[in-house]
Order: sequence, then structure tokens, then C-alpha cells
Amino acid sequence: MNATDKVLCAIYTRKSTEEGLEQNFNSLDAQRDACENYIASQKSEGWLMLRERYDDGGFSGGTLERPAIKRLLEDVRQGLVNTIVVYKIDRLSRSLADFAKLVELFDEYKVTFVSVTQSFNTTTSMGRLTLNILLSFAQFERELAGERVRDKIAASRQRGIWMGGMPALGYDVVDRKLIPNKAEALIVKELFNRFATTPSMATLVNDLRSRGVTSKCWTTTKGVVRQGKLIDKGLIYKMFHNPVYLGLAAYKGQTFPGEHEPLISQELWDKVQSHLKSGSPLSKARVAGRGSAQSLLRGLIFSDQGRAFTPGWTRKRNKTYRYYVNTDSIKLGKDGCEIQRIPAGEIETLVLEKMRDVLRSPEILAQAVREVRIARPGTEEAQAIEALQSIESVWDQLFPAEQSQIARTLIERITVAPNGISIKWRGEGLNKLLRDTLESNALREAA
Repeated sequence: MNATDKVLCAIYTRKSTEEGLEQNFNSLDAQRDACENYIASQKSEGWLMLRERYDDGGFSGGTLERPAIKRLLEDVRQGLVNTIVVYKIDRLSRSLADFAKLVELFDEYKVTFVSVTQSFNTTTSMGRLTLNILLSFAQFERELAGERVRDKIAASRQRGIWMGGMPALGYDVVDRKLIPNKAEALIVKELFNRFATTPSMATLVNDLRSRGVTSKCWTTTKGVVRQGKLIDKGLIYKMFHNPVYLGLAAYKGQTFPGEHEPLISQELWDKVQSHLKSGSPLSKARVAGRGSAQSLLRGLIFSDQGRAFTPGWTRKRNKTYRYYVNTDSIKLGKDGCEIQRIPAGEIETLVLEKMRDVLRSPEILAQAVREVRIARPGTEEAQAIEALQSIESVWDQLFPAEQSQIARTLIERITVAPNGISIKWRGEGLNKLLRDTLESNALREAA
């Protein structure tokens, strides 16, 4: 290296947790001091320290999703950095796969890196071997620490100890223990008792919403306030399946006696579970029937309020009736929306007629053919029109998945309102359908 050559050095520091970062001199500062001293010792080699700080406090080394490392890598790509200095190599990454990506990037931009406490040279094969060995142990240490944490959580849950997170409605957390919240506990007991007596979810939801009853409102340990939302069916179903109200702690499908006080009795719990299992045919269809029947317009239908319709079905006298059900009616009950459900056969027939009108329209077909012929020179106009019109003649012979694919190619969104439906067609949908059909026909002819 010539005496005039300058080596631009960036210091990167990282700490996995935020603990202690509020101190005047913390772990990140200690790492930086060591790196600064090392750069100063290399002053005769032309090493210069960049003023930009690359500090990641409270970020795990198991991922590259860290703000400072992202800024550092971007500066590497911009040619602003020659050497990266770290206290230990696991400050950059604890993942062998991620580190391999970093080394590849550094090689591409001729950037070297130095570990103050671990001396090696990444430009030699022995240095790379040493690096991989060190990284393997760093990754092993991270995985071992994760296993210890998981084992500790499992042991604590088996003893019924509260392990953090948002408490269920009806409880507060005091000294790391669940303590009943009197006002919320009354709501929980009311929910279970009313459903056990009159198992009407819609009535229950509408009454609670009219009274302004919300989900849990609480403040995290970091001081972030989580506002509650108005009660809906989904929340009540979760509550009715949460064993915490029986005084139990759940972990990976198992329950253990908890340290906290139960809010309801086993008898009341059993009665509610019995009502949930019996349910109405349509309710069961909404849960078990998703995917049980082919739905041509799945994911395409929305109300004029922007709510999605989801496929559902029910059986009466050995006959299946398919519907598209407004998700608001599932969450809030029949009074939660103007249009609760639509017979699947009726709307699918109507949409298919609209699609046929498009495929029969000379003006629309001619425009699509012109655009496709530009992209595929040599395509005969008559051949292209025949290819599109052939779709209608073989529609009933197509598999349901093929029909659904064609519908998604042509249709972007179907909006349902009390006075009818409107269809938003995809701008390039017909062109894509024509190209796919021509390619499919060409493959069949070649075979």
C-alpha cells in the first residue's frame, strides 16, 4: 500500500437486547472504543475512521433485518467503505448462511473486515476456514441459547406461571401474575352465562357492541397503549376456547393448573363447549366447508362497503347449497351488514354471462388481437379470434381450477350492492388470456 492510500474504516456495533442501553457508557460504546483504538493503531497504514455510526441496539444477530447493518451494506455498495471493523465477528451476524452472503458482498466490492478480538485475514483460505469455524460456534451458541429459553418457558408453563404477552380480557398483570380485573371479569362471566342459557352469538355480539364493550385495552411494559376494539364474533369464539378462564395455563396444545384464579366453573365451560359443537349448519359450513366445494369467484367478490365475501355451504335433505357469505355477517351477525349472503349459483351464472359478452364482442376481441399480434408477429387474426371464442364452447369441460384461473385472469373485482353488481375487468386480462390460449394450442399441436 502506498503512503498516500487511505483505508476508509466503518465501525459496526450490535447488542441483542435493549437492557443497559440507557446508560451513559453502554455495551455499544465499549465496542466502539475498542474499534477506535484498533483503527488508531493502524494509522501508519493509512486507516481513517468514518464519522458515520452504525449501531444496532436491541437487534438479534440471527437476522440481517437491522437498520444500521442495512445502512452499512448500502454504503459498501456505494463504495464509501474499504474496511469494516467489529469487536467480534458475531456482532455482524450469528447466522452462518447470512454471514456467507455478507462475505460474498464484501468480496464483490473489495471490502475487508477486521475483528478486534479475533485476528484473521479474510483474503486467505486459512482465514476463511478460521472464519467459518468461528461462525459455526457462534451459530451453535445462539441455537443453544434459544433451546434454553424454550425449555425455561415450557417448564414455567407446566408450573402454571404467566410468561408475558397481552393478558386475556378479565385479567390484569401484577408482579408478573394474572390478577382478575373486576369490571372485565363481570363481562367475561356475562358472556359465558348468556351463551350457555341462550346460544345466539349474533344477539350477544349486537348487544355488547351497542353497549360499547371492547376487547382488552392495556399498556405494554414499554408504555405503548393498545386500545381495545368493539367486540365481534371472532373475539368471543377465542374467549370461549381460552382455558385461562378455567384457571389453566396452556402450552403447545396442553393445559396445566395455573397460578391465577379461574373466572368460570367447569360446568359452565362444558355447557358453552357443547353449544359451540352443536352450532347451526351454516356456522359449521363456514368453518369446515372452506375449500370443501369449488368456488369459481373465491376472493373476487366484495360488498360496496369493501367487505369480502367468503365461500360457504350448508346441507339440507342430502342437498348442498353454496353461498358467498359477507365476512361482516360472520363477525357481527345478520344485522352487521346490508347483504348477508349471495347464492353462489346465481352470481356465478350472472358473471359467466358477462364474461361471455366480453368474449363475443367483436370490438373488444379485435383490440386484443391487434395488441397480441404486435407481441407475437405472425399470429393470424382468424386464428386468434377462434382461440378466444373456443373457450366458451369448452367451458363446461374445463376443470374447476381452470375455470377459476380464467375468471381471475379477466376479473379484478366484483362489487355487490343492493341494486346489482359491477365488475372491474383487468386491463391486460384479455390479452394475457389470448396469449396463454395460443401457447396452449401450440403445445397441443406440437404434441
